[in-house]
Amino acid sequence: MKMPTVKYQRGDMVMGRWPGSNLYYEVKVLGLDAKSQLYTVIYKDGTELELKEQDIKSAAGFQSRSRSRSRSPSRRRSRSRSPARTTRRSSSRTAAAVAAAAITESAPSSRRDAKLKDSVEVRLSPLKSEAVAEAVPEKNQGRYNLRRRKDDGDFKSVEAKVEQLEEKEAKLAAATPPSTPLDFGGKIGAYFWLLFLPAWVLFLLLQVNLEDPSLANFPPPLPPLEAFWDVQALGFVILWILFQAVLYILPVGKLSEGMPLRSGERLKYRTNGFFAIVVSSVAVAAAMHKGFDLTYIHSHFLQLTAASFIISILLSTYLYVRSHYAAPEQLALGGSSGNVVYDFFKGHELNPRIKNFDLKFFCEMRPGLIGWCLINFAMALAEMKHQGLNAPSHSMILVNLFQLLYVVDGLWNEEAILTTMDLMHDGFGFMLAFGDLVWVPFTYTLQAYYLVSWPNPLSLPALGAIVTLKLVGFYIFRKSNSEKNAFRRNPSDTRLSHLRNIPTATGKSLLVSGWWGVVRHPNYLGDLLMALAWSLPCGFSHLLPWYYMIYFIILLVHRDSRDMSECRRKYGSAWDEYCRTVRYRIIPRVY
Repeated sequence: MKMPTVKYQRGDMVMGRWPGSNLYYEVKVLGLDAKSQLYTVIYKDGTELELKEQDIKSAAGFQSRSRSRSRSPSRRRSRSRSPARTTRRSSSRTAAAVAAAAITESAPSSRRDAKLKDSVEVRLSPLKSEAVAEAVPEKNQGRYNLRRRKDDGDFKSVEAKVEQLEEKEAKLAAATPPSTPLDFGGKIGAYFWLLFLPAWVLFLLLQVNLEDPSLANFPPPLPPLEAFWDVQALGFVILWILFQAVLYILPVGKLSEGMPLRSGERLKYRTNGFFAIVVSSVAVAAAMHKGFDLTYIHSHFLQLTAASFIISILLSTYLYVRSHYAAPEQLALGGSSGNVVYDFFKGHELNPRIKNFDLKFFCEMRPGLIGWCLINFAMALAEMKHQGLNAPSHSMILVNLFQLLYVVDGLWNEEAILTTMDLMHDGFGFMLAFGDLVWVPFTYTLQAYYLVSWPNPLSLPALGAIVTLKLVGFYIFRKSNSEKNAFRRNPSDTRLSHLRNIPTATGKSLLVSGWWGVVRHPNYLGDLLMALAWSLPCGFSHLLPWYYMIYFIILLVHRDSRDMSECRRKYGSAWDEYCRTVRYRIIPRVY
């Protein structure tokens, strides 16, 4: 049998493409895996990766191509600059243009400066190479100096041409960020979710009001259209959002730095969420003292939901329109498909701000999250009213306390959300606007809403078991998240020195010990245990109050797949090594 030919031999110095980018760096071939047909190569910084043959090119090919462009026969003469001007203008401008083009790629951030120097000739576009060819570099004492020739004519015209082309390439590179795989079913999926999500929320709310809230009742009877609209309900929702906005902008609490953006910038966020929920509680108590009946929320739940939906649509439209005036580096990679519906759904701009008011961060943590607790409390009062009780049932108390603890913990550790996928990668569009203002406050409260009409008595053993389950889940959730956030912000922290990690070519490291050495997502495991504790107080008479548990499993499985794709793209072979080290994804001994 004839063995396949090996194009590159062990020890060959070649040009290897960095995964997920168009950058080529000089690498050394270490060998070829005959089974996978992947070459193992090592970069100058010691990073080892496996590359396909089509991602490797001979160094001679690059050199000859560079020479052929620079010595174009159409060029009759070369013009250059003095050594002093070269150092100040040509080198800095060329490096700046290359850096602007490279910053939108997945190049290793920790060593980007060093590698950009090696990749200048590779990244130059053919268009710019033609202009640069008019200034011929001559190597002198380890530096490239550009000397004027005797036949030098109007040098300024060439300089202007180079400047224009460099500026054009930098803008083009920034305006066309690297494409990422489309989520949620792509463009067709965006149409589906835009229709399905509001319809599903409506279906749940109509079901819970039926005498028999069974999911088999499909379709549920629709009320008349006027039942969805109430001006007073819209006014209350707007007032609540404005009240939370005022609390957000008050100069109270810590100014926290977000994670570095593609441009290297780190935005600042006012993390005073715990202050906001405390003041909101005082304001609600004062309103009740003045005679406001909080059970209005239960009796007008459908109208309040419809009002929040209208606001989320208006907000999403505003976000999409304003994204077209945002700088290219401010756009989200995942929301730049070019399809109007998909980008509207996913979010075109990453961090839309009105001066220092961050719209995404505000909506993520304030009106919907604190509103979730307010609605739960209103449902407890409604249960007492409808069931003729002097105090809420044990089931209602558990649901209120469990979910209040979850929200308060999130607001107390508000800074931790700055390292999440929503804040770091997802643009702000309909998906997050609808999720923050409608999905969270009006579906996460479904258990409390269900218990108003369907109370479920609990025995003391059952009560103790549910509380224990909640505390175990909360402990895993909080400890693992704290460990992750501390490591992301300062990997060299001495308190984390006992943790083992795998370094990656991006400069970041992957934890393989502590909670993150048990499963890849210990925070998801804690979340699932807490979700189970939220559903158990409602009993097993109907499937409807278990909706959150079912939805959350689907959500985490989908998010896990997104994490896997994103991490494999970013970390390459380091991620494969991590997966071999930490075998289980969410729950041990399941996968």
